[in-house]
Amino acid sequence: MKRIALIAILFLMSMAELSIAGEGYHINLKMTDVKDTLVYLVHYYGKGRPTIFITDSVNLNHNGEAVFDSKDPAFVGGIYIILLGDKARTNFEFLLNKGDNIGITATKSKLPDGVKFKNSPENDHFAEYIEYLKGYSAEQEKLKEQIKVAKTTADTEEIRKVSLASQKKLTDYRHNYEKEHPSSLLATIFNSMETPEIPEGTHYLADGVTKDSTFAYKYYKSHYWDGFNFRDDRLIYTPIYDARIEEYFSKLVVQWPDSVEKEGDELLKKTKGTKDLFHYTLWWLTKNAEDSKIMGMDEVFVYLVENYYIKGDAFWLSPEELTKYEERAQKIAPNVIGNVAPEIKLTNIATKKEESMLGLKAKYTVVVFYSPNCGHCQHEIPKLDSLYKEVLKSKGVKMYTVATETDDTTIAKFVKKNNMTEWTNTWDPEHTSDYHNKYDVYSTPTIYLLDDKKIIRGKRLDHSNIASVIDMLERKAKDKTKDGAVKASQ
Repeated sequence: MKRIALIAILFLMSMAELSIAGEGYHINLKMTDVKDTLVYLVHYYGKGRPTIFITDSVNLNHNGEAVFDSKDPAFVGGIYIILLGDKARTNFEFLLNKGDNIGITATKSKLPDGVKFKNSPENDHFAEYIEYLKGYSAEQEKLKEQIKVAKTTADTEEIRKVSLASQKKLTDYRHNYEKEHPSSLLATIFNSMETPEIPEGTHYLADGVTKDSTFAYKYYKSHYWDGFNFRDDRLIYTPIYDARIEEYFSKLVVQWPDSVEKEGDELLKKTKGTKDLFHYTLWWLTKNAEDSKIMGMDEVFVYLVENYYIKGDAFWLSPEELTKYEERAQKIAPNVIGNVAPEIKLTNIATKKEESMLGLKAKYTVVVFYSPNCGHCQHEIPKLDSLYKEVLKSKGVKMYTVATETDDTTIAKFVKKNNMTEWTNTWDPEHTSDYHNKYDVYSTPTIYLLDDKKIIRGKRLDHSNIASVIDMLERKAKDKTKDGAVKASQ
């Protein structure tokens, strides 16, 4: 029994040693024509250049030698870069995996060419691929020039065929490597770059008769992520993911909050349990919602905060940082599109009486938060006045304005000067209405569109798009009525 126990202990110790040996990386770098120079080990994170991050730095000795060494258990690998002191031009990329112990020999004057690797067959393959890619790119550029001077349609078609054949060779190159080295980082990278090939031929709807005009879009979208391994964090340390997620959400996903939320949930589900891929996906979706110029995307921000951040999924944030996200979502939540507008009761500039915004009877209400001293407001309000008189008034629109600063005399002069006397013009002299938080007014002008039930139908609008939003709402209402009539008659 004692012998068995000793063997078990020795086995566990050896496994622990293997585990430690497999962590981090060890790189012996030799520069043949540089010495006594600072060298950086740099990595990607989601994005391509120039967005890169320093992992480590060492000095080349008088023989041009340096060692990068790490025992970091969190290191996963990816595409890394060696940068010499001047950074901009003298650099080269290589593949680095967890536990790698490799040698690199390079000549500064030849970079990024002529790099030699020791104990890293995968980097030899990577170098071969880079050379192949150079030839492919040169061939494609040559064909582009030929197309420019092609004299006939037949000539152009022939050049196009040659180009497609060259592209197929590149795809075959990657596929062959994937088959021969399926578990390698390079194969994972090739798979992640894969884009769907639309099946040729005519495609029909379920009835077998009507041509499906959307087949190519639906096929491309449904197979877009087929080759991407959402369980492999190494892919974040390559310049691939950001471009792919950007294309997917900007070109393939319908730009409507429900669609973006649904697709975001799907990606987050696929990356759940990873560290870096999940982190980057949630960060990207949040930033995309925050930065979007598309009306209503702030709803996506609120959704992500409520369903992920508050539930503890944003593990990288400090309590203070998390609080900022929560507070921002709380400000936006009451005024997302589809909610009933928060009530505000303010003093009418002309009558000095209290005016209830929700009490204003109208088919549509345009709520305008502005400042008489705001240059943008001075430019926008006259255009709103023209739009109101020419278009909005006939559509049953009433205007409710809120002056965000200055005194009633200045506001009254501004109202008169800009022909706003038909509107309900208010201000908050005692600062008791909290409209800033209720309507997330952090800049002026801020403009909302409400329907007859005072449901928010548009926000952060201007004179150029208010009428088109109303037209869209009315088209939707007519289509809904028509569909209802058809169903009733069936």
